[in-house]
Amino acid sequence: MTTLQRYLVRQLAASTAATVVVLLLVSLGGVFADLVSEIARGRVPAPLLFSQLGLRLVSYMPLVLPLGVFIGLLMGISRLYRDSEMAVLFSLGQGPRQLLGPVLGVTLPVAALIGLCSLWLGPTAERMAQQAVEDANRSFLVAGLDAGRFVELPGGRGVVFVGELSPDGRQLKRLFVQMQRDERVDVITAVEGEMFIADGGRFLRLRDGFRAEGQPGERDFRLQRFQVNEIRLPDLESENRNPLAGRPTLALISPTATPRARAEFHYRIGVPLFTVILGLLALPLSRSPPRQARYGRMIVAVLAYAFGMNLLVLGKAWLGSGQLPMALGLWWLHVPALAMALWLVWRDGEPPRRRARREAAA
Repeated sequence: MTTLQRYLVRQLAASTAATVVVLLLVSLGGVFADLVSEIARGRVPAPLLFSQLGLRLVSYMPLVLPLGVFIGLLMGISRLYRDSEMAVLFSLGQGPRQLLGPVLGVTLPVAALIGLCSLWLGPTAERMAQQAVEDANRSFLVAGLDAGRFVELPGGRGVVFVGELSPDGRQLKRLFVQMQRDERVDVITAVEGEMFIADGGRFLRLRDGFRAEGQPGERDFRLQRFQVNEIRLPDLESENRNPLAGRPTLALISPTATPRARAEFHYRIGVPLFTVILGLLALPLSRSPPRQARYGRMIVAVLAYAFGMNLLVLGKAWLGSGQLPMALGLWWLHVPALAMALWLVWRDGEPPRRRARREAAA
């Protein structure tokens, strides 16, 4: 690698890194807001906020990094035009095509990182996040119950008070439980109890207590004393997330895999390829006169990214529903896009003087 190429790689890498950092900070704020909303709705225990934040950010990498590479390269190459550094290259007989090596030197390592996140790190982080939430919801202690404090049940459907709590959060003493069932209220007190999981639900087994059930303002309350009583706690609000997101990549291509699972596999390998295509498109899209505004090209870049990612998502849905043959995969998108990117690089890659001589000779 020549000194000029090393200089170009450093400039493009610095621009790309700065763009990726900004996008990651923006994504971090969005993920944080989503998690706070889920905690308020009882989907995620509050103590897991920061661990969930880190794990979900890994899952968002395949969405953030391609845009960061695209915009970062676009800004870096545009700066070379704006500062007339490309004019110096043109005077030396070099053209935009000579930027192809530095662009690939930045794009290919990031594409490899995206492939690592898409194929392994992302699904692993998704599984760890889901498992952490499930394990936490099996324990009142991790789910937020604290001795001597009233704690609201998921969805605001009641409160629980515990006088004493065992270290693992399962054994409880001096309990008070109030649950809302339609218009009726169920109030239970017990000397001790324990929590257990059965049939996919969370239950409390209470011992030596009283139970009052009725409608506020009416005289039909029923009071009973019990030695042992089991009650089911309100279920956590379900979250509409991709059930295949946490499945290992090799399981998506097993002989027993469903069409939707195979479509997920094509999507995972498609994101790194899409990143390489975006890196190539940054070369012709960034070409501009020194005094021309660059914001219009930023808008074009964001629209191109959004259009490509939407086609990837639609292609995955079409493959999963059988509207496209599985053998076609997402190559119907990658091959034409790659051909167009290479053609644009080749067409715009000649120095102006060489192009003028060729056109004059023709």
